[in-house]
Amino acid sequence: MAQRSTLGASNRLARFMNTATPPKTGILQPTHRAQVLFAGICALLLTVGISRFAYTPLLPVMRTEAGLSYLAGGWLATFNYVGYIAGALLAANVADLTTKFVLYRIGLVLGVVSTFAMGMTTDPVLWSILRFIGGLSSTAGMLLASGLVLNWLMRQGHKPELGLHFAGVGLGIMLSGAAVAIMIPHLQWDAQWIAFGVLAMITLLPAWFWLPAPLAVSAQAQAMSPPPPSSKTLNLLLATYFCAGFGYVLSATFIVAILEKLPLLAGRGSWVWVIVGLAAAPSSFVWDRIARSTGVIGALLIAYVLQIVSIVLPVITEGVALNIVSAILFGGTFVGIVSLTLTLIGRYFPANPAKAMAKLTLSYGVAQIAAPAMAGYIAAATGSYSGSLLVATGVMLVGTVLLVPLRRDELDQR
Repeated sequence: MAQRSTLGASNRLARFMNTATPPKTGILQPTHRAQVLFAGICALLLTVGISRFAYTPLLPVMRTEAGLSYLAGGWLATFNYVGYIAGALLAANVADLTTKFVLYRIGLVLGVVSTFAMGMTTDPVLWSILRFIGGLSSTAGMLLASGLVLNWLMRQGHKPELGLHFAGVGLGIMLSGAAVAIMIPHLQWDAQWIAFGVLAMITLLPAWFWLPAPLAVSAQAQAMSPPPPSSKTLNLLLATYFCAGFGYVLSATFIVAILEKLPLLAGRGSWVWVIVGLAAAPSSFVWDRIARSTGVIGALLIAYVLQIVSIVLPVITEGVALNIVSAILFGGTFVGIVSLTLTLIGRYFPANPAKAMAKLTLSYGVAQIAAPAMAGYIAAATGSYSGSLLVATGVMLVGTVLLVPLRRDELDQR
């Protein structure tokens, strides 16, 4: 019975995809899968890899050269995630795909402008505003581009997987870490932000021109879309994704600053960020393959456990080798968790995946607002990020437990 139900849902999804009008051809309306995926990757490079993640390897540099305090550093990260939440709220309340496409392009421009402007002021208030705008722009890559790419893949009959698309996150981490490591001997912190602005402008072009506008969804297609999941499933996904957001943000924001304190890694934190990126770049593609064998929830369980290990290692040891393992495990899991979760929710809501992704991301984002500010206060009081990492470990353990009933449902369906 479960097999017949699954086959029926698959057939409805196939019919739903085939109701779309074929896209027009041309330079601004690409038909090649590689072009569309590359556009999505460039959107992530710009809005996440540069606009968001350049701050992580630049944090120790800004602390030394611009006088940024522990507390201010935590608050700047918090403002970034407040912007991300604001963008997710906007995306969740916009149903029209054409409007989402316009917002996507606005987000690209905001990413470029906010990156340039970070190097043009030393005012903490302006920095906070710019980090907010940078967070707002990251919605364009993580949510809007993801939904638009998934929408296009499903309409064209390709596998509805975002592994290759989310490789842009890992590549962005590699880009930001390597760029800072190369620029440190030659440029001050402000000039490095300007250089990142130039890189952002370069990635803007394919992200703008090669991601096609979405097709309109007919009433017939809406009627044939697969049924949504139960409220229990959605609530469990919301809760466990909140836990993932809490665990992710502390490592993502402070891992360079944490490892910079180790004697053998002093001055080499940017290269640790490159290692995170090297692990992250292929990870979403690898997790797609794992999910094909274990199911999406099964793959998520494995990823959660490995990320817990990555968070605990810097707390229990100062050994360089194990901390490098921590960076690799973190890079190899956090992108996979995001990719698997958003792909899963996108399959549930194929007609407008970006809207459904945005609602789920609100839960992820709320955790990202609270965690960095909390970490800043703990670090200011103790001179260490260990306390906040222990809190993140506990929250991630809760998230792992919440996945168990979802896994039981998945096994029943399989």
